[in-house]
Amino acid sequence: MESIWAILELLLISAIVLAFGLAAAIVFETFRRRFNHTHVEAPPVFEDPTSFKPVRCPHIFDPAEKYISLIIPAYNEEHRLPGALEETLNYLQRRAANDSTFTYEVIIVDDGSADGTKRVAFEFVKRHSVDNVRVILLGKNHGKGEAIRKGMLHSRGELLLMLDADGATRIDDMEKLENQIHAVAKKGQQSEDSAGRDSTIRISDVPAAVFGSRAHLEEKALATRKWYRNFLMKGFHIVVLLAAGSGIRDTQCGFKMFTRSAARKLFLNIRLKRWCFDVELVYLCKWFRVSMNEISVNWTEIPGSKVSLLSIPNMLWEMAIMSLGYRTGIWKIYS
Repeated sequence: MESIWAILELLLISAIVLAFGLAAAIVFETFRRRFNHTHVEAPPVFEDPTSFKPVRCPHIFDPAEKYISLIIPAYNEEHRLPGALEETLNYLQRRAANDSTFTYEVIIVDDGSADGTKRVAFEFVKRHSVDNVRVILLGKNHGKGEAIRKGMLHSRGELLLMLDADGATRIDDMEKLENQIHAVAKKGQQSEDSAGRDSTIRISDVPAAVFGSRAHLEEKALATRKWYRNFLMKGFHIVVLLAAGSGIRDTQCGFKMFTRSAARKLFLNIRLKRWCFDVELVYLCKWFRVSMNEISVNWTEIPGSKVSLLSIPNMLWEMAIMSLGYRTGIWKIYS
């Protein structure tokens, strides 16, 4: 009997030590990211592959030069990226041919790929010109959140769309997100007019974000997934609710659109670099009172996903850091 109590006592002490160790690690990591110094701050160099001359690097504070920028983070996407880029660029070219005001750029952010992703990306630059397709090389793997942040900060669009390199979401669904942002802008314009102010609101100046959503597919997914995956996903959704609050049912869909004004606020403050940066975006949208809407999109699961069950602990870790950072004021938000 004494040996059993000794074992239980040892387990209890181990659990307490582990809990304190985990808490200390979360606090340390929160302070480490306090001033947002862990990001890749070296300016990207856009190079024209036909002349090998550097191209001026824009910044999110510059005035918009294009109607829309599409930011695609890519990590070891040599095989999935070509098909997604072909579909995307064909769509963009069709719209540009039918509308002279529709101008675009595609920014591919290579997040330290070890395969031929860089080669594939530059082939599309050569085919479509550096004005329409650009590549940012991060050098080493930093995470999807960091790759998107880098692309957003050096884009030229009035509207900025982030989308995954696998082409899981139909590219023409971006029109749904566009329409929602234009509706928000129109509502703001009507408010200005009713207040007697003579002003024209540019779409880039309206703080708005629209999140693509797969929530309408959840019922089908619940029926086909293993029970433990459903259990983990439900638990994850509860943690997201506690960390960022309600309002967005599907925070993890990789299809999101922002106005230039919203992106400037959000991506200059974002700290999380990997999977949970989406949750931080929701939190920051609420803090800045950026208009948030969720729109259903067509989504197909593409083989080769880099998200696994092992990603869940990392997500929980990042959300714990985020919650502590913002709720204690350790992480400052700069406007």
